[in-house]
Amino acid sequence: MNSIVATLPYGGSITLWAYMVQATHVILEKHDHYQKQTQRNRLYIHGANGKLLLSIPVKHLGKEGHQHYKDVQIDNSFSWQGQHWKSLEAAYRSSPYFEFYEDEIEFIFQKRFTNLYAFNNTFFKIIQGLLGVSFELSFTQSYDKEVGHHDIRPQQEVKSNPTVAEVSYTQVFADQHGFIPNLSVLDLLFNKGPESLYLLRNCSLSK
Repeated sequence: MNSIVATLPYGGSITLWAYMVQATHVILEKHDHYQKQTQRNRLYIHGANGKLLLSIPVKHLGKEGHQHYKDVQIDNSFSWQGQHWKSLEAAYRSSPYFEFYEDEIEFIFQKRFTNLYAFNNTFFKIIQGLLGVSFELSFTQSYDKEVGHHDIRPQQEVKSNPTVAEVSYTQVFADQHGFIPNLSVLDLLFNKGPESLYLLRNCSLSK
């Protein structure tokens, strides 16, 4: 797989990162309209009670119409960063590699952001560094529905039925809830550590 076009996510699912790891050039969409209930402000982790949604609260324009994703503001009247970090700690404190990555990931939940795209872009770079993956990275200059590259933007809409990367590994609460596929890539990192990159690079994907 050479070039792909993707939507900048909140953390990003295992499947999304598998696509990116297996690409040589990742183009992140910067000019699309914001859509609710997508990976732009949502991620899923495996907690003690099963699959758990973490959602960043955002300010909506309401009757003024659509807003561009890059212009969306975070609603910091909620203490969402502290809540998300506590959820991650509760879910992964006992995982093999939580302490290995703790400081780098906790940083993103301590620094205050007002813009969703800026927050996600910073988190994206942190995860890329933790995975140890390098690829050419650029941003779209305008929005185009049809692109001349492999377009995985539709795969990232939570409401759809996306391709799921075939990555198998042991999860902390698998004994209670079984294996839950395609969670946030944080689930993979905390459980498999440096081996995560190998698993993403060698998993099966629909191309």
